[in-house]
Amino acid sequence: MRAHTLTLALAAGLSLATSGCVKKTLADGQIEAFRSASVVVDTIGDYELARAGAAAGIIQFEGMHALSVDNPNALFMLAKAWAGYGVGFAEDDMQLAQDAGDDDLVEYHRKRARMAYDRAVYYGVRYINLQAPGFFEAKKNQESLTKWVKANFTAKTDADILLWTGEAWLLRAGLMASDDNEGGAFIADLYVAIPLLERAVELDESAARYMGLVMLAAYHARSGMAEMDEAKKMFERALAKTERRDLVVQMVYATKYACSKGDPALYQRLLNEVLQADDPDPDQRLENTIAKRQARRWLAKRRVKDQCGFDLSGASAPPPPPAAAAPNPPAPAPPSEPVAAPPAPPPPAPAKPTKPAKPGKGGGAPKAKPSPPMAN
Repeated sequence: MRAHTLTLALAAGLSLATSGCVKKTLADGQIEAFRSASVVVDTIGDYELARAGAAAGIIQFEGMHALSVDNPNALFMLAKAWAGYGVGFAEDDMQLAQDAGDDDLVEYHRKRARMAYDRAVYYGVRYINLQAPGFFEAKKNQESLTKWVKANFTAKTDADILLWTGEAWLLRAGLMASDDNEGGAFIADLYVAIPLLERAVELDESAARYMGLVMLAAYHARSGMAEMDEAKKMFERALAKTERRDLVVQMVYATKYACSKGDPALYQRLLNEVLQADDPDPDQRLENTIAKRQARRWLAKRRVKDQCGFDLSGASAPPPPPAAAAPNPPAPAPPSEPVAAPPAPPPPAPAKPTKPAKPGKGGGAPKAKPSPPMAN
């Protein structure tokens, strides 16, 4: 009897182990397929539809991650999805609340964005540690982290996870910088994002449509006293590389560099370029839709005054596009019959002679009236 019981126990254990293995194998296959197909979301230009799809996709990947906790594709997709959700949707809601003057709602959406970046950083760091343990020891300062990242991440394919982890880290610091309780700690750890982003750009500058360049440029333009010349070079390079078709570049260039620089003309010109663009790249409609949505908001005078400290009324508007040349009118057809010339008008009546001016008080040229004083 005991032997029979032992046999049943072993069989049950083997069945459970096999079932778990099968579930993991199936989950791994689904995760890989979903990562390959996820690029289709970028082609959707409907903001509300994309928002609903992003939320559903995150929940789905969270579930798949639970079935395969160390799957690198799931970790990557969660890092990317949470970072994108934070900047594209949660912070968008926060900005709407700021413009409405609703402080309670601002704080609510700030917490949502903070949570999104926390999860993006968590999953990104977990992926990085699986590939090369030692991240937390290496991040004691920027120099040691830079050496560690260069030594352990050498393939072009490593650029993606470094980029999204660094971006989430940078966005979180920017979001929380003004927080009275935690802002100082986030600012102190801001340096962690830089070696990750710099290494991503070194390995594959074009990753995520040159977003590493854009993020580094935004960091260098973090204030008017920062590395503004370096920021400008990076923004201009990103514009050239994307052929100005990724409107996020112009939007961040305006709201980070031109805002910190105090250049209202450049600010207005870049944001108007975003608004005037007409579907420049069907493969990145979602990013461009978000860029247009935020560019319109950042052109509001109150937001510009609050965030950048200058008034757009003194900025020169971008030149209007050249008007199309009007077609030449067709030459009139020759008349079929000769047309009689119109009769000549009668000669004008002779003018009456004018009376000579009386000498004295009313004679001669009239006195000139004094001109009004020039306005200041």
